[in-house]
Amino acid sequence: MPHLTSTATGTAHTDVRLGFGIPGFAHPLVAPAEWSQLTRPGAPLHWVVLNVSRGPGDRPDPHCLEAAGRLRNAGVRVLGHLDVMYGARGFGELVSDAHRYLDWYQVDGFSLDRCPTERAALPEVRRTVTTLRALCDDAHIVLGHGTHPYPGYAESADQLVTFSGPWSDYRWSQVAEWTADYPPERFCHFVHGMPRGHLDEALRIARWQGASTIYFTDRVEGGGADDPWESMPGYWDEIVSRIGTGVSE
Repeated sequence: MPHLTSTATGTAHTDVRLGFGIPGFAHPLVAPAEWSQLTRPGAPLHWVVLNVSRGPGDRPDPHCLEAAGRLRNAGVRVLGHLDVMYGARGFGELVSDAHRYLDWYQVDGFSLDRCPTERAALPEVRRTVTTLRALCDDAHIVLGHGTHPYPGYAESADQLVTFSGPWSDYRWSQVAEWTADYPPERFCHFVHGMPRGHLDEALRIARWQGASTIYFTDRVEGGGADDPWESMPGYWDEIVSRIGTGVSE
């Protein structure tokens, strides 16, 4: 396990400029307002994950094609969603999905969801990332660990998701000491179930822990197939105005 230090110690990254990474809204037919909001000017978007049907689907989807095209025309990076299943999915399956994302949606890179964290799995993840970079020029690669992985993963990807979970955990979370060796642009935090009243506190935590890409939502994780990332937070306009002005705590 990486060595951890509490948020109350270490060096504070108070000058971190934050922006959004969108983990993946529901299908544009289900969440049209969410997708249209993303192309409004003023939102500091780092990238948006396109998850058609737990991956690229079996055939090009016209609604996803339109949504991805609007984002690219607005200068926003679109990433294809690849579910690594903590190492259970085969290399060939992942590469096949990547090819479909590139052929159909002209994505700018990939988000590897449920990425392993342990040292033993690193060579296979590195092999996958190397192949993805060969397929897509200037590919942006995000490894969706959801927690701090073995430090070597930071050398393979453009960004790591080092926190993904509920606000009840995030507000007491710790940051691995090795992350201080990298700039904030390398790390992402995704927090669900976060009440509007704690927005300032959450922004301070992200800056302090050195994560420049965030997504905070008041949506909660429910039973069954409920996904807190599939819809926009009720305070979207408020958080856009806070981050868009570049105010630092």
